[in-house]
Amino acid sequence: MVKSMTGYGRCEQVVDHKKVTVEIKSVNHRYFDCNIRVPRRYAFLEDKIRKVLSENVSRGKIDVFLEMETLGGEEKAVSLNEAVATNYLKVFSQMEQTFSLKNDITVSALARFSDVFSTEYTEENEEEIWQATELVLKNALNDFIAMRSREGERMRVDILQKADGLLKDIEEIERLSPQSVENYRQKLTARIHEMLGDATIIDEGRILTETAIYADKIAVAEETVRLRSHIKEVHTILDFNEPVGRKLDFLMQEFNREANTIGSKANDIAISKLTINLKSEIEKMREQVQNVE
Repeated sequence: MVKSMTGYGRCEQVVDHKKVTVEIKSVNHRYFDCNIRVPRRYAFLEDKIRKVLSENVSRGKIDVFLEMETLGGEEKAVSLNEAVATNYLKVFSQMEQTFSLKNDITVSALARFSDVFSTEYTEENEEEIWQATELVLKNALNDFIAMRSREGERMRVDILQKADGLLKDIEEIERLSPQSVENYRQKLTARIHEMLGDATIIDEGRILTETAIYADKIAVAEETVRLRSHIKEVHTILDFNEPVGRKLDFLMQEFNREANTIGSKANDIAISKLTINLKSEIEKMREQVQNVE
């Protein structure tokens, strides 16, 4: 199934007296790039979360946000850092004497300095924390993957329509190519007539040789055959049940290579216009492919 690299998923659940919230979002990226943000005291969860994501996502720049709240208040103990508080009081006393100020320090004023207190969270069972996190993470991940799959299906349909749409221009190029050779032969004959003025001395063999050389020079049959093959390959790849973005990206390069070759060989205005349109549609297809996982 084709998946987009753009997605979003979120889940919030209460598990074992903890409200756990996981949010996942992603955008295009050439490789798998996962950025995880968790509360500092739960840093041990980062590697576990990254492992789950890497098992389910192959490409994209992914941001994961985890919030965890203990219901009924945080399980933490607050204690006074007496040494720090004492130093603050000594400094206040010095300021009183040096600047002749009133020392009106109060408990509430001293409490404004965060380093006066030490906060220690009660020890928690890491395995239980991970089990709660994993449950919510997988639910958020399911939403995330579902969104990427829905977007991927729309992209699959669009890419196929664009690929099949190339056939019309390819068929027209194949139709005009022999006609271009005949036009060249007629123009060459007419020009010789104009220069010599006597058709009896025209070397028909020479004209046929020149025409054959020209036909070989502008022949695009190999390129159009390969383009048709690439279109079939797009259909095949888009049916794979695995990430296909890199395969499609490579195939777009091959599409461009053939279109550029046809453009360089074109010596006909109509074929040149068709080639320009061909390259334009290939570019639109390539832009779409850039978002495929």
